[in-house]
Amino acid sequence: MPHRLSKSRFVAGWLCPRLLWWRVHRRDAPEMQPGIADQERMEQGNEVGFLATQRYPGGVPIDLPYDQMEAKVEATRAALAEGAPAVFEASFMEDGVFVAVDILERLPEGFRLIEVKSASALKPKHIPDVAVQTYVLRRSGLDVREAVLMHLNKEYRLEGPEGLTVAEDVLPQVEEFLPDVPRLIEEYKAILEGPDPGPCIGEQCPGSRACPLDALCWPQDPDHILNLHGVGPATALGFMARGIHRFGDVPPGETLQAPARRQLDAWERGTMWVEPGLAEALEPFRGCVGFLDFETIQRAIPPWPDLAPWAQVPVQFSYHERQEDGSWRHTEWLAEGWGDPRPGLARALLDATRGAERVAMYTRFERDRIRDLAAALPELADELHALEVRLVDLKKVLERHVAHPAFHGSYSIKAVLTPLVPDLGYDGMEVADGMTASVELARLMRDGHRLSPEERAAKRRALLAYCELDTWAMVRLVERLEELAGEA
Repeated sequence: MPHRLSKSRFVAGWLCPRLLWWRVHRRDAPEMQPGIADQERMEQGNEVGFLATQRYPGGVPIDLPYDQMEAKVEATRAALAEGAPAVFEASFMEDGVFVAVDILERLPEGFRLIEVKSASALKPKHIPDVAVQTYVLRRSGLDVREAVLMHLNKEYRLEGPEGLTVAEDVLPQVEEFLPDVPRLIEEYKAILEGPDPGPCIGEQCPGSRACPLDALCWPQDPDHILNLHGVGPATALGFMARGIHRFGDVPPGETLQAPARRQLDAWERGTMWVEPGLAEALEPFRGCVGFLDFETIQRAIPPWPDLAPWAQVPVQFSYHERQEDGSWRHTEWLAEGWGDPRPGLARALLDATRGAERVAMYTRFERDRIRDLAAALPELADELHALEVRLVDLKKVLERHVAHPAFHGSYSIKAVLTPLVPDLGYDGMEVADGMTASVELARLMRDGHRLSPEERAAKRRALLAYCELDTWAMVRLVERLEELAGEA
């Protein structure tokens, strides 16, 4: 029996033929399983979708399991025949393509198709999504007069649902795309009936690191051009089109960023490369200095005032500070419950850092979050701005002065830690990355009251341990850099 298409499969085919094939034929493969962050984002998308339906009183939901496609189509026909002003998950099947429209609204003449997204802006992939739905509905005999993408409003700052979403007319783009839909449907059906298409990297590739098939399609050689500092998928494709696939292919006169040039030098020598001036660059990290790391959560629907959708909200911090006797004082804070954590976190942060001459961060992430806190808490703004002035960025020191073949072009703290401090790492930790930490933090804050005291305490310990390692890793990196400066 031929495989059916759906709107999600159609979009997958538009992005990458191989991604479409794997979504159908290898859907149980480990690469295709959603991670904890994917699951959380889908759940939040469902929350946005449900909130959007509340704007259409009298709307009829088609509450049937997805695999009961024929029943969903019949229920949709019945709801429309009875004059429903709107139908949620309105389902249609034509040409072997099944679509479920988020919101189908009846107009005085014809219908409005509304696709609801938890994104905060229109993306290129949204157009084929709406276009295939419009095609199927029109093939089913419906007069689709309007096509709208409802997405989150980046300017939203108010409490309550009003203004959270904006409806963007995409009918002109959809009408332009529609002539290609019948051809693409046949192409995607043919792909599903054939073998694995193999690597399909190109302009529409979802992008290395962001695609579940990244490791299967992109070359994984350590010296592949994609691993050169500052080179993303688009730039890598440009290099590859010129015959530059590996570090050794880069022409001597090629214009590169300084960290990339240092990386090539280190790779050619097969050893670490340390630039002069490292000792001077480490001067701000001497004396009474602290090391700060935030963990944040992001919510599609802002839970507290003065927040935009998907805003990064700090809910945890770790702070190590060097004492006069050379020992280290550690301070940590993690929010309890689902109340606004920002006032409590900001006060604890100011108390912890008050005596430090400078406070080290890794990237400007902490600086941006402190600025957000200052904007949200005017009563603490002066003190928070004073803290901001004392911040120094450790990542910049590494980028400008150290290159190591084992960094593989990245200066993330995890990429540089093991090559420079081999006895310290994140392997084996219950929480071992920022995305997992963010999701677990949100779940603990929101649903922690449903856990037993022992379960809640265990989750807190795991989250505190992860954040503490981030700041201790900075401490150890500075110590190692001091050694390298002395050796140089």
